[in-house]
Amino acid sequence: EARRLDRGAGARSELRLSPDGRTLSFLEGGDLWLADADEGAPRRATRVGVPSLSKVPLGRYRRPEVELGSYVWGGPTYAWSPDGRHIAVHHVDRTHLRVVHFPHYLGEDTDPNPVRRSYPGDANEARRVGILTLGGAEHPTLELLELENPTDVRVVGFSWSPRGTLLIDRESDTAVDRWLHVYDPEERELKQLWHDARETRVYNAVASDWHPNGEDVLLLSDLGERYGFWQLGAEGSRPRWVTPQEFDVTGGPYLAAEAGAVFYQANDPSPAERHAFRWAADAAPVRLTERPGHHVPFPSPDGTRVALLSSADGEPTELWLTDGTRPAPAQRVTHSPPEEFARRPWARARYVSFPSHSDGVRLHARILEPRELVPGKRYPVLFGPVYSNTVRNRWNGRWALIQQLLVERGYVVVQVDVRGSTGYGRGFREDFLMDFAGEDLEDLESAVSFLKTLPYVDPERFGIWGSSYGGTLTVYSLLKKPGLFRAGVACASAVDPFFFGGDDVAIVRTPETHPEVFARGAAQYADRLEDELLLIHGLQDQVVPFKTVADLSEALMRAGKDFDFAFAPTATHGWAAQRHHARYLFGKLLAHFDRHL
Repeated sequence: EARRLDRGAGARSELRLSPDGRTLSFLEGGDLWLADADEGAPRRATRVGVPSLSKVPLGRYRRPEVELGSYVWGGPTYAWSPDGRHIAVHHVDRTHLRVVHFPHYLGEDTDPNPVRRSYPGDANEARRVGILTLGGAEHPTLELLELENPTDVRVVGFSWSPRGTLLIDRESDTAVDRWLHVYDPEERELKQLWHDARETRVYNAVASDWHPNGEDVLLLSDLGERYGFWQLGAEGSRPRWVTPQEFDVTGGPYLAAEAGAVFYQANDPSPAERHAFRWAADAAPVRLTERPGHHVPFPSPDGTRVALLSSADGEPTELWLTDGTRPAPAQRVTHSPPEEFARRPWARARYVSFPSHSDGVRLHARILEPRELVPGKRYPVLFGPVYSNTVRNRWNGRWALIQQLLVERGYVVVQVDVRGSTGYGRGFREDFLMDFAGEDLEDLESAVSFLKTLPYVDPERFGIWGSSYGGTLTVYSLLKKPGLFRAGVACASAVDPFFFGGDDVAIVRTPETHPEVFARGAAQYADRLEDELLLIHGLQDQVVPFKTVADLSEALMRAGKDFDFAFAPTATHGWAAQRHHARYLFGKLLAHFDRHL
């Protein structure tokens, strides 16, 4: 028998049960709510939520002024303590951010649509960790912990130990500094466990959790040449690397507490692969997955079984089940696509590598080709969607479908892991720091040179496209390297670093500390455009303001350049999220390449 516990009309998320199973918790309106799991109406446990300034229901930046539960990179946005007496929450305050207007034209009149956001060099959101103490009180109390510099430091994640102490993982927005703290809610004691700093660090993918022994800490970190797990004593001893150093750990830790085992994902045996591993005590890690592809493990508490979310080229994500102790064939649990999917002749990717023409570093590419190449025929080549970390044996949603459509239309489709990508060591990743549209353009040129050596490729018909930073790469490729690509489509392209997001200081730092980086706006190169450019942008793009691409368009017109523009009045940074936008704008992309290539 199913019974509805709530009676409101609000949007609820992050539903969880207390450790004893008697209380249901969820987030609504920026606050945490509780309800008896057997009977009783939900009650509002906190009163911190403040609605967004914007009344237009569009975009990432239509977020509450103050809220609990905002996105946390490395884990849940709130977590029950093991004894059910406390709940750790992520508290975010945006009331001090500047107000930026993104005009909305489709109402009765133009709505200025004010939103809160920051630019590089601004104070960011104030991100804090709070402790909600229940303890049987009618009105729970919320205490915000005194953690320094909340407007410059993000909360990576937090987790409770079996003994009821809270591990807090924080990293500066620049990615230079990282801290681990431990908080004891009974003693109300907060202490710093560990700190690390490196000036060359670029945007980071890190995580942490308690070791299965309940005493030590596991941290996913880039302290070495590769991402790996480090074990740290609860008293702050020197971290010890505990996973192989030849490959990058790309996900985890996923704990099987009853078994004392740790499961994780790594790019062993190649940068294109993501396999599931088990590691326990001082034993060598065991690779569990055999099928090529991208596998995310979710172990059972006793570690004997592992659920996998798995995908590969031509194979959308499905749920599989496998042995959690040794390599074994996995059993497929779900069959999501319709029968027609299996009958369609999907193009299969192949993976190649070649040296960079600028420094000899080995670059990697993913190539999709028509299943049967016609002898003697020369095919046009499309790079895209371009971005870092694209050379992956996985199913990538709508982008995979568009790539398949392009192959069906007669294109060879290529992606390259440019500088900043993970899987090739710290140096390759950190080359991207303060060098956007720099060495990564050289990597694209190296890939063009390699592709031109293939006998079935037409060396005169190369195109490029991408979204967000992929749009940036497209614009700068055409402006800084005219003739390299005959045509390009730049979607939601970031073309002025002054208008990057506040989190992008992890890539470009700030105008005050590194003014030379912010002198690289695309408009200054407008007179160099020689190739066929199409700009696609949503007017409600609050990540990359429409103003920036409008400024670039004006500069191109002043320079007497011919180009094309397609926009959508209500599209945000995810410009293809709505079906009518996707149909129209992808149609423009296809027509542009068909016309010019």
